[in-house]
Amino acid sequence: MTQESAQLLGQRNVADEALVEEMGEPEATSAEGEEFFIASQWQLMWWRFRRHKLALISMIVTIAIYVVAIFAGFFAPFDPRAYSAKYAYAPPQPIRFYDRTADGGIKLGLYIYDYKVEQDPETYKRTFVYDTDRKIPVRFFAEGTPYTILGLIPARVRLLAPVEENAPMFLLGADRLGRDMLSRIIFGAQISLSIGLVGVFLSFFLGIIIGGFAGYLGGLLDEVVQRLTEFLRSIPSIPLWLGLSAAVPPGWDPLMVYFAITVILSLRGWTGMARVVRGRFLSLREEDFILAAQLDGASNWRIVVRYMVPSFLSYIIARITMAVPGMILGETSLSFLGLGLRPPLISWGVLLKEAQLVRVLVSSPWLLYPGLAVVLTVLAMNFMGDGLRDAADPYA
Repeated sequence: MTQESAQLLGQRNVADEALVEEMGEPEATSAEGEEFFIASQWQLMWWRFRRHKLALISMIVTIAIYVVAIFAGFFAPFDPRAYSAKYAYAPPQPIRFYDRTADGGIKLGLYIYDYKVEQDPETYKRTFVYDTDRKIPVRFFAEGTPYTILGLIPARVRLLAPVEENAPMFLLGADRLGRDMLSRIIFGAQISLSIGLVGVFLSFFLGIIIGGFAGYLGGLLDEVVQRLTEFLRSIPSIPLWLGLSAAVPPGWDPLMVYFAITVILSLRGWTGMARVVRGRFLSLREEDFILAAQLDGASNWRIVVRYMVPSFLSYIIARITMAVPGMILGETSLSFLGLGLRPPLISWGVLLKEAQLVRVLVSSPWLLYPGLAVVLTVLAMNFMGDGLRDAADPYA
């Protein structure tokens, strides 16, 4: 063994010992210890990620949010477009889990109090108060209004619904038309979260392809891509989004508006990824395995997609989880300003638009609950992204 080989072997042993010290000694048998040292990058990434407790909890929360959005019909108590004008701006009805019997005992059971409407004789202002004499029983897995699962399977069972089909149940209050806020927040997650995913994947696809070929081929293509990214990044985000959103014709179908907003949010997002990928590919193209692929006759497309991109795929996944919240906030901001999605589409930004008036917000603060959904989702995704970023390179 040469002196250089012995030195490299010693450095590897020191790195392995440091990794063992950080992640803990492998327990039990020597077979498990061997499995630890021959583990793939994905296994090492998972072992390190699950040590990040906050990131692990955030991943569970994020998965739960997407499950609720996918099966919104089951989790939402009512149709999000069903309305009742007499319950406009009705306050939230808290669920009660037990009741007092006449003899002073406790009777278990889910129920809510009905409303009574009182009106000020001078200002004619309506005020909702709870009618403690009328209890509305609710139960899990109750039959409600019909809906379809994933737009294909008809169903009626909902996670939580009143036993009486037409009884009022506004767990998070009602909006100006008497529509259930909880149902609208759950259905709004479908569009807000899907715009985040679709927009991020579109921008990352453009960034990886454009930046990858610019870094791998270099020359004139690299110069053009670099000048283009610098130009797009020099434009302030908010004015760019406002200008492009204002260009969307108001008579477009809501589905077309949805597609246009997704493209708008992706137009600038690819530039950051393109710069990162270009810098990475500038160093990767000098590696021996790239030269071997070239000598083997592999095409440029195959070299970039098959050999170079997978070499830092874990980093790309970490960046995706941290970019989705930005897309969600972008859609929410545009819709809140009235330049993004518009009714009858339901998104968190569209719901927050109703909370613009301070006078309405003072009397109906529950209209801000969609904002809490945005904050919870963004925080969960950011914490999960931090954990994935730290775990992307277990030898760091």
